[in-house]
Amino acid sequence: MASFHLCTAARSLLKSYRHRAVLKTVQGLRVWELRDMYLCTSIAVHNSMEEILRKTVAPLSTYEMRDKSPPPPESNSMEFMHFYKSLEKEQKLEFLEKLSYDFGVDHRWASDLAAKLLDTQGREAATILQVEDRLRYSLTPRYRQLLTHISKVPGGVKFLVDLRADLIELKISDSPHMRDLNSTLKSLLSEWFSVGLLRLERITWQSPCEILQKISQYEAVHPVRNWTDIKRRVGPYRRCYAFTHASMPGEPLVVLHVALTEDIANNIQGIVREFSTLDADEDVNKINAAIFYSISSTQAGLQGVELGNYLIKRVVRELQSEFPHMAQFSSLSPIPGFSLWLQGALGQLKKEGRAIELLSEQEWREVEDVTGAVPGTPALEALRRLISTSEWIRSDRLVQALEPALMRLCAWYLYGEKRRGYALNPVANFHLQNGATMWRLNWQADTSPRGMANSCGIMVNYRYFLQETSTNSAAYLQNKVIKASEQVMGLVSQFQKNSKL
Repeated sequence: MASFHLCTAARSLLKSYRHRAVLKTVQGLRVWELRDMYLCTSIAVHNSMEEILRKTVAPLSTYEMRDKSPPPPESNSMEFMHFYKSLEKEQKLEFLEKLSYDFGVDHRWASDLAAKLLDTQGREAATILQVEDRLRYSLTPRYRQLLTHISKVPGGVKFLVDLRADLIELKISDSPHMRDLNSTLKSLLSEWFSVGLLRLERITWQSPCEILQKISQYEAVHPVRNWTDIKRRVGPYRRCYAFTHASMPGEPLVVLHVALTEDIANNIQGIVREFSTLDADEDVNKINAAIFYSISSTQAGLQGVELGNYLIKRVVRELQSEFPHMAQFSSLSPIPGFSLWLQGALGQLKKEGRAIELLSEQEWREVEDVTGAVPGTPALEALRRLISTSEWIRSDRLVQALEPALMRLCAWYLYGEKRRGYALNPVANFHLQNGATMWRLNWQADTSPRGMANSCGIMVNYRYFLQETSTNSAAYLQNKVIKASEQVMGLVSQFQKNSKL
């Protein structure tokens, strides 16, 4: 443990050195002495990593002893957690690289068993199955046992969620061993956070203050402005639900905000900025639709672990129980990335000299008249500037002129732009995977600066027809077929007729 304490002491000294208040304590040091100090610290940290890993990552038991080996002491897991938390970002990367490379799968053992499996072909089934089981066991990385043991100590699951968040942030795509570590950790987290182990909680104004504060902090779609704002979002005609887990008490994992309305909402202003019913009593006769207007995953380390889909399904059942007559379920979703995609399309058109193909002649004349730009490239640049600054929203004439063009372009972006055959837009991809229908695009649905910058103020409803979601989901996931309404398909048809990208 000496090297660990040396590492801690050296790091503390270096941190204090960075502060001007203690600069005078090292003014007498020469450049080579400072360099040696950093070198000493680097060596100490490296040696500490080696020591911690040797101590905490136990060898994989033999196949015969796989269920009989005693668990390591809890202190090993605690020491690993404490050491990892003490590291700087670059040191964490080095530490995880060593863990994944030096304590992964025993490839020679796995290769020998694979060869043995080939040799057993043609023999009795019991022999083949036993060799397959041995091979399966040999493909277990050594560090998997450590991760499993960490999950059993207080705070261990949260630690592993945060560790995976570090893996994602460190951009590990260049390292196959780090990718394997990430995959192993994701697999474990998917088991631990399976829907049967999650608890659905409704968040109200009577919920603990700490929970309300976290709900406010984690809101990623429509930021919460103040306490009155959060009170509105958990008050009458609103519902807020979260999944929680026993291993992470007080930590909402994914949060869904719902508005209870008479009809399917076509703008967000009436949902997040309406305070007239803050203390009203709910009139059941005015509640016919549930609008999912915000869903936020709070833990970066649970990326790729399916939670949001199950949360929506659970909430639908809760609302059906509370309001048996309710039959309309829909999102009111932002369209992140549309403005960025549109700017890229405009830039490509400029390169290719095809600006005229984006808008109709009448639409271009409106842009030219309002901006004073001459036809061609200057008009295209004026349009790019208007979209990038959202200045066009101030002109009623431009708002009217650009509506048909931006609506059909947005419809194509959502419906026609793909990545590996699936919707390019991540929000669209999420709801389509869930079996929703791309139902309605809404003009000037989010006129906030953020809404204008992200999607020119357009929002979209993904409607959940409960009898169709399973069929729609299967068609999308298996055949990459998007279920869309007549309005959306009409706009797509207009795009194909009027715009050529």
